Amino acid sequence: MMDVVIGTGKGFFPLESDLIEMAQTKVHRKKRQVTILIIWMILWEVGSESIQYSVLEETESGTFVANLTKDLGLKRGELAERGAQVVFKGNRQHLQLDPQTYDLLLNEKLDREELCGSTEPCVLPFQVLLENPLQFFQAALRLLDINDHAPEFLENEILLKISESSHPGTAFPLKIAQDLDVGSNTVQNYTISTNSYFHLFTLNHSDGRRYPELVLDKALDREEQSELRLTLTALDGGSPPRTGTSQVLVVVLDINDNAPEFAQLLYEVQVPENSPVGSLVITVFATDLDAGTYGELSYSFFQSSNQVIQAFEINAVTGEIRLKKPLDFEEIRSYRLEIEASDGGGLSGKCTIAIEVMDVNDNAPELTMSVLISDIPENTPDTVVAIFGISDPDSGENGKMMCTIQDHLPFFLKLTVENFYTLVTERALDRESQAEYNITITVTDLGTPRLKTQHNITVTVSDVNDNAPAFSQTTYTLRVRENNSPALHIGSVSATDRDSGANAQVTYSLLPPADPQLPLASLVSINADNGQLFALRSLDYEALQAFEFGVRAADRGSPALSSQARVRVLVLDDNDNAPFVLYPPQNGSAPCTELVPRAAEAGYLVTKVVAVDGDSGQNAWLSYQLLKATEPGLFGVWAHNGEVRTARLLSERDAVKHRLVVLVKDNGEPPRSASVTLHVLLVDGFSQPYLPLPEVAAAEARADPLTVYLVVALASVSSLFLFSVLVFVAVRLCRRSRAASAGRCSGPEGHFPGHLVDVSGAGTLSQSYQYEVCLRGGSGTSEFKFLKPIFPNFVGEAAGRDAEENSNFTNNFGFT
Repeated sequence: MMDVVIGTGKGFFPLESDLIEMAQTKVHRKKRQVTILIIWMILWEVGSESIQYSVLEETESGTFVANLTKDLGLKRGELAERGAQVVFKGNRQHLQLDPQTYDLLLNEKLDREELCGSTEPCVLPFQVLLENPLQFFQAALRLLDINDHAPEFLENEILLKISESSHPGTAFPLKIAQDLDVGSNTVQNYTISTNSYFHLFTLNHSDGRRYPELVLDKALDREEQSELRLTLTALDGGSPPRTGTSQVLVVVLDINDNAPEFAQLLYEVQVPENSPVGSLVITVFATDLDAGTYGELSYSFFQSSNQVIQAFEINAVTGEIRLKKPLDFEEIRSYRLEIEASDGGGLSGKCTIAIEVMDVNDNAPELTMSVLISDIPENTPDTVVAIFGISDPDSGENGKMMCTIQDHLPFFLKLTVENFYTLVTERALDRESQAEYNITITVTDLGTPRLKTQHNITVTVSDVNDNAPAFSQTTYTLRVRENNSPALHIGSVSATDRDSGANAQVTYSLLPPADPQLPLASLVSINADNGQLFALRSLDYEALQAFEFGVRAADRGSPALSSQARVRVLVLDDNDNAPFVLYPPQNGSAPCTELVPRAAEAGYLVTKVVAVDGDSGQNAWLSYQLLKATEPGLFGVWAHNGEVRTARLLSERDAVKHRLVVLVKDNGEPPRSASVTLHVLLVDGFSQPYLPLPEVAAAEARADPLTVYLVVALASVSSLFLFSVLVFVAVRLCRRSRAASAGRCSGPEGHFPGHLVDVSGAGTLSQSYQYEVCLRGGSGTSEFKFLKPIFPNFVGEAAGRDAEENSNFTNNFGFT
């Protein structure tokens, strides 16, 4: 048996004994070569110190590379004796051995760009095999770049749209030139043709590539020059340098003051190498605050290499970037994409996408459910929901798994035995807070990229009667108009129960009233099923203006739970009372005659019609108008307070007696009204300091009709005095009994409302409004007064105004 060793030129180490025996077996040379090739493939990756040779690309074939005998430390002719071979990976013979001298020669002209592309350094590893005894040497051939390619722009013309509002110093990146050479032979600098608007900077990308940036020296003026054409030149670092050119067309745009902006300046994404063609890599999104065409964006690659353009495509409208060809992790492990978003006004924004190609982890974890309880009662802690196991057919890190559920759920996972989990409630559940839970169990392996499996389960929570019904309001206010029809639906109360089933079925009932005098059972009823309230009889605002009662809502659970609410019913007034005239008295009372001196001026106060209305609000707002008059145009009535005044100066031609009909109307809908008749007597000499004695007056009455009228007037005043006294007594009695009962007090025309308030100038009087009639006698003369109101002690300016109005009744006759 013969020892087989592998040398590095610096020492030897033995192989396994079976390999030595195979190498020493005397078989046919071709079989031995096959055996040697197999052994060589097994040992290809064994680490050893290698010899590296350098040669310029495009060197002619047959060029001397190295003296292997000397470099390997062998004896002269030993390479030939031991059957030396040069083997490259992929069975490509870039080098050959001189059959005479066994020097290492180039077998073919080599193109660095074809063999290595942009990879630098370009190293081609190879093996030198010695067959007998078996030995190999690691070596490498490094191709050195020569400047055999000129820079080349992908586009012959670069369109650059610049707004005329751009400020000096603004920089505009331009597209780079491609150069297949590397190192100093690739693009090193850019220049721009001479112009008065721009100068050029050459900057470095993060990956080492150089790119041009056009800088504005002075502001553009579209009206002066709408476009400029410049020549961009790229120079490499060769000697002599090679160049490439492209035309830059600068189009000056009108102002578009918002450039597109990406949500991120840098997007980082990982793409598995087994992703299918057409799969979505990432979607970039930019926004532009402008409107119209200035806000319409289009996406495109910017300063992208041929590798990027060949591997990816971008949707100009949506910004979706998809695979154009399958990715190969072993070929290219990462890509860097420059994306430009341009609006319709020529402005653009840019972002960078860093794409990392990921190796394949092609088996996702598996989950097997053993026990699942999908319905659990509320208020029960530590309940087992599910028992399941997980597995992953992968190995190593790709087969290690972790199991999780969503955060903020009242559940947790408990590891029972290896790869078996129990899902348990963390605390007692509340069905009213959440009746159903969608739990996602996520099993993730630790591979790269991590694969995961998700299993969704739905857990429902059964109900327990732990919630009382809740009213939508603590207090309900209902409004019903008086004179309603019996069994009228006046409103509803509503309560809800957060429980379910029978625990959530609500029944309604009335609570006993707080006031035992309130006949609630005869006023309202409630529907036990839906909470609707009904008025059992017709309501009268003048008798009952408001009342309150309680409502109870109870569920049908066990035990039953309940809650209460208050209901306030407001009775709304209807215009069911016509105005009632207090003064002048009507309906069988002695007729009232008002005396007016012929010397009275226009606007002289004759009297005031006083009326009240049993209703409230606008239903009690009274207005007055003169319905009929013996002589139209002589007297007028003030609409807001019922004052009867002369409309013009009186004359001797005016009739002595006048009959006025005044209409009193409320403001209800429909309006109600009443009328009153006034008798007015025009007299001469009313301002004399005396009146004739009764005997003389009787004689004069027979001779002069005016005397008769005066007598009638005195009789009317006396009757009015008696009427006022009766009203005063009745009002006093009514006020005393008002605290004990809500009844009404009697007057000459029936019942007077007991709740009236004083409305300034509207004719409605309070219940304490009283009148005084007074007659004062003297020798030969008599002085009498009209009705004078006796005001109660009102607070507010309304009483003051009424007192002021009544003080205006005084005239030169002594009437008030």
